[in-house]
Amino acid sequence: MRRSTLLALQVLVAVVVLGLWQFFATVPVFERMVLPPFFFSNPVDVFSQIVAWFQSGVIWKHLVITLWESILAFAIGSLGGVMVGFWFARQPRVAAVFDPYVKMVNALPRVVLAPIFTLWLGLGIWSKVALGVTLVFFIVFFNVYQGVKEVSTTVLDNGRMLGMSERQLMRHVYWPSALSWMFSSLHTSVGFAVVGAAVGEYLGSAAGLGYLIQQAEGVFDVSGVFAGMFVLSAFVILIDMGVTLVERRLLIWRPAAADGRG
Repeated sequence: MRRSTLLALQVLVAVVVLGLWQFFATVPVFERMVLPPFFFSNPVDVFSQIVAWFQSGVIWKHLVITLWESILAFAIGSLGGVMVGFWFARQPRVAAVFDPYVKMVNALPRVVLAPIFTLWLGLGIWSKVALGVTLVFFIVFFNVYQGVKEVSTTVLDNGRMLGMSERQLMRHVYWPSALSWMFSSLHTSVGFAVVGAAVGEYLGSAAGLGYLIQQAEGVFDVSGVFAGMFVLSAFVILIDMGVTLVERRLLIWRPAAADGRG
């Protein structure tokens, strides 16, 4: 499928969904509103709220804070996940010893951890970063661990037959094998980094997109709540586009996937 066609279809989906939302939130069907405006607002009011935020400049402070928290959570969580994932994959005994503890920590509800991080680290950015790190770390860790474990034994044997050292195997075999898995996890963890920052702000902060949403919810401003969520979503898409650019640069050696046409 051509890139222009794909983009057109993606835009069409958004237009249809927003159009249906606007219709059912403003036009009665059988003398009854399908989407009552008090509970669902409508796209026009939501867009007006977003425009008002940007025109007044109030949004920029909150955007910068959430962006900084998300970047820190994404960077720290991803780096930690990559390093520990490689280590565990290359040290089976260590992985076996820590396996139940990793699963136990991963199973902890992150919403429960948020107040604990606030207690430990205060209401500043670091409590939000810590929450985001717990979300990002395990996604990257499990993917990198699996990527290294999935290295072809044939490739490994051939490398050893050619006299490659462990360092060379790491650079030319293990690392390329894990890259595809790693970037797959990074696309997912981008959203979780922003979610961690926003949830932390929602539960306790004086600035950020999560704070904006919490304030709007407190006065029953449904348009403000949806506006905050739309800005967050656009935020995630922009960061994900950055990850995609880095992925294409680092995985330029990978052959393009077949489109499935005969």
